[in-house]
Amino acid sequence: MTLGYLFGGGVGTEPHGMELYHEYPVVRSWYEQVAQWTDLTVGQILEDDLPVAQEERQSVGTVREAALAIGVHDALAQSGLRPTAIGGLSLGAMTASALAGALSRQELFEMLAGARDTPELPADAPAQGIALAFAQSADGGPAHPGAGRSGVYLAGDFGPTADGKQRILMLAGHAEALNTLAAEAPPGTVVPLPGRTIAVHSPLRRHFRDFMAPRIDAMAFSAPELPLLSCLEPKTLTSADEVRDLFQRNSTDPISLVDVYTGMRSEGVELGLVMGPSIPEGILDFPFPVVHIEKPEHIQQAISTAYDLGIDLTGGQVRT
Repeated sequence: MTLGYLFGGGVGTEPHGMELYHEYPVVRSWYEQVAQWTDLTVGQILEDDLPVAQEERQSVGTVREAALAIGVHDALAQSGLRPTAIGGLSLGAMTASALAGALSRQELFEMLAGARDTPELPADAPAQGIALAFAQSADGGPAHPGAGRSGVYLAGDFGPTADGKQRILMLAGHAEALNTLAAEAPPGTVVPLPGRTIAVHSPLRRHFRDFMAPRIDAMAFSAPELPLLSCLEPKTLTSADEVRDLFQRNSTDPISLVDVYTGMRSEGVELGLVMGPSIPEGILDFPFPVVHIEKPEHIQQAISTAYDLGIDLTGGQVRT
């Protein structure tokens, strides 16, 4: 039996991880290191209000989310837990790549911090947004509530809910088109998310992808040192070129949690540990038990659960 680590995506707008920071010296040292790489203070990373400017806010938010996820990983490692397979969504896929040894942590955080220099879209550009969509669970993949509608794109598939009745999808696109779709759909079917003004994982992020492409091309990638599951297609990434391709396509291509956890199941994962709060607890259906880790008490819960299931806690050796 083996252990898989799952990393969520999104942007860490709310302060999380204070308990871990105060409890574990390894986490405090880690945040100090991230601050040096990003020219942010520990307070900015951990708990301060995010900047107002859209791209700067996105950049600092990704630093916050990735720093917490790796802090959780390091606290687990200090307690003797290491993954035998790893993967994540969006930002989480890039974080997992660093922990799989496919690039250095420093390069990851310098890239995330460098994204703050992305040019803002013109002031008269159409407003963007994202929405959650609740579709009927069906075999053969997700049904896209906004399929064929101009300005609406399928950006993510989080899979069936725990009760099996619905499938949770993420839509991205022009805010007006998403709001119109929400108004016309059955109540509660499409829910635009307030404050989310970037159409992630859609063609509308092409300018960001183009801006970041030269930096990603110059980064030193290597083959992952343990199974690294892609969120862009059903695939285990095994080469430096495949990881670089993930980084290049991540901002514009739709993501799938199903691809990640299905791949982990194929790798023999019997227990999943979810790093941080970005994947909601108790809502989604996973093919193996999962423990969500955000606070010190969750570390002990993970150890106890792994022990009860007979999980091999030696795991794989990942780069620190």
